[in-house]
Formats: sequence, structure tokens, C-alpha cells
Amino acid sequence: MIRRRRRLLGLALVLLAAVLVAASSQLHGRAETAVELVGAVIQQHPGWGLLAFVTLAALSAMFSFFSSVVIVPVAAHHWGQATTVALLWVGWLVGGAATYGIGRFLGSRLARLLVSTGRVKYYEDRLTARAPFWIVVLLQMAVPSEIPGYVLGSLKYRFPAYLLALALAELPFAIGAVLLSSEFLGRRYWMVAVVGTAGIAFLAWAISRLHRELEEKPPATPGGKPSMAAATTSTPRRSLHHPSFTD
Repeated sequence: MIRRRRRLLGLALVLLAAVLVAASSQLHGRAETAVELVGAVIQQHPGWGLLAFVTLAALSAMFSFFSSVVIVPVAAHHWGQATTVALLWVGWLVGGAATYGIGRFLGSRLARLLVSTGRVKYYEDRLTARAPFWIVVLLQMAVPSEIPGYVLGSLKYRFPAYLLALALAELPFAIGAVLLSSEFLGRRYWMVAVVGTAGIAFLAWAISRLHRELEEKPPATPGGKPSMAAATTSTPRRSLHHPSFTD
């Protein structure tokens, strides 16, 4: 719970900083100059610039210490909103597919070297390869993007269903990130505040809904069945399994 609150608080602070920069003519002017300088480099090397942007987006979906947010304004300024949404979305899909491959073929032990061991175990204990599709979509929306692929890959969740869930979950975030960047570049700081606040509220809802559903399910033992202690101390809850998702 504390980790989730810290994440939301961190996003709120980033949003506040963006609003303050957009509201300040001096700070916004410096940010705009930086965007134009990087854009000039991309214009000289368009192919490499495009590849670099997609690669950074993919890495941001694989590792928590990478972030594609800071480069989105540059891309939106240079390529326009629609193209930037597409490139960002594709990069996140590539990164998500890579994390799934690592989790599935190299195992959860390696995945735990790249992300928090406790967080990986928490979701591995509460999900299985038969998890309902809508829970997987919620997971993609609510959890930092580097975690779901490792977890679902290690659980051997069906890759086509995983990729579809990833695509559905990431598209609104890609649109929101580009819209937020465009409003920032246009120095419409009140719209930055509105769009950013709406995004944080949506994320808070997704986090709350996901963990409310997951915490209804007792943690599984290594054999894949709920532990005896959990089964005897918890009341019957709705299962996260459904036969239609195993066909």
C-alpha cells in the first residue's frame, strides 16, 4: 500500500513540476530551446532518430530506470501527435514482448534480478496461466510496465492474449503522454494540470481495482494451489479462473 501511494505521489510531483515549468515563461523557454536542439539532431538523422526513440520506449517498458517521458515532447514536436503515439505504442509493445520472452524462456529467477523480487512473487502467487483476460488488462494498466511481462511469461500465460492485453492497456497511456506533451509545448499549463490529474486518477482507480481483486484470492503454494493456511482463514471469494480463457 505504501509503495502504491509513493508511486502516485511521485507522479503528482512530476505533474506539478511540469505545470510550474509551463506556467513560467523563462523555464518554458529553456525547455523549448532544448526540444528544438534535439529536434534539429533528429532532422539531420531521421532514421537513427526514429530508431533511437522506439528503442528508448522499448527499454522504458523493460527497466524501471529508463523513462521515455522526457523524450516524448521532442518526438511530438518533430513528428506530430499521431506518429508519436504510434511510435511510442510500438516501442512499449516491443519492450513488453521482450520482458515476456525473458520471463518465459529464461525464467523468473532472471526476471527477479531485473525487478523487485517481492513484487514479482506477489503477482506470481496470485495469478496463473488461466487468469481472466480483463485481470491481465488491469495488471498492465496498474503495474509498472516492466513487471507484467516477466510475471506472465514465467507463468506461461498465452502470448497472443498477453500481447492483446498489453496493446489495449498501453494505447490510452501513449495517447495521454503525447497529449500531455503537446499541451506542455503549447504552454497550456491548465490543460497540463487537467490531463495529468485525469491520468493519475485513472491510474489510482486501476491500482485499487486490481489489488482488490487479487487480494480476494489466497496466495498459491509452489504447486499452484492455495495454501492450507490461507484456505482455512479466508472466506470464499470469486475465483480469478475461468474456463473460457484456457481454450
